[in-house]
Amino acid sequence: MSLMSGKKVLILGVANDMSIGWGIAKAMKAQGARIGMSYLNEALQKRVQPLADEIGADFTFEMDVTVDSHYEAMKKVVADNWGEVDVIVHSLAFADKSDLKARFSDTTREGFKMACDISAFSLIGVTNALRDILAKDASIMAMTYHGSVAVLKGYNVMGVAKAALESSMRYLADDLGPEGVRVNCISAGPIRTLAASGVPGLKQFLKDVEEKAPLRRNVTQDDVGNTAVYLASSLSNGVTGQTIYVDSGISIVGA
Repeated sequence: MSLMSGKKVLILGVANDMSIGWGIAKAMKAQGARIGMSYLNEALQKRVQPLADEIGADFTFEMDVTVDSHYEAMKKVVADNWGEVDVIVHSLAFADKSDLKARFSDTTREGFKMACDISAFSLIGVTNALRDILAKDASIMAMTYHGSVAVLKGYNVMGVAKAALESSMRYLADDLGPEGVRVNCISAGPIRTLAASGVPGLKQFLKDVEEKAPLRRNVTQDDVGNTAVYLASSLSNGVTGQTIYVDSGISIVGA
């Protein structure tokens, strides 16, 4: 029997076929899950809908996490289609490119607010919006990166936002644990995605992993997708409040 047979998995943040969220969607589908996917706006819908059709997603919907009304609309779509949701995959983040290219001390107030709002608060907002329709053993997961705990040149305010995301994950895990809901993060190594393309040091990060990580290779969407299946399935029933690294081991290597 498949690990995710019949489980209803909501995936937020797929932008194109290079997205980590897409790798997770494919892995979940391969294990028998039913899929619902969001897209940011009409422009990205043109990229996301064909992917949703490819894996037979039950539905897609527009979700801009900076728009309050979209949270309630998301809940209605999920409730109308599924009744309840078993798994939420939060795979979205954003920071202004100018705040990634400048010195960190030059981060603007608006840039800081936007990065933390989109990249961190949205996990709280999504969880709160769907709380009433979470399955009793639901699993929520968010994508993070090692720049949350270590300085990586060019990651700047996104590192701060990811730190806020990871802390939010821990508090949500404590808040929802009595209801049987688990909340975790996956810290993936650098992958060439639309979001990562805005980070100035991406090419060097990828090179460093190949040369210095214990596994001497970069991770793939499939690597992250398989870990997501583990966190979504009953295999991880005792795991919550954790950040699991899928990075070929680069995070354990010193300078």
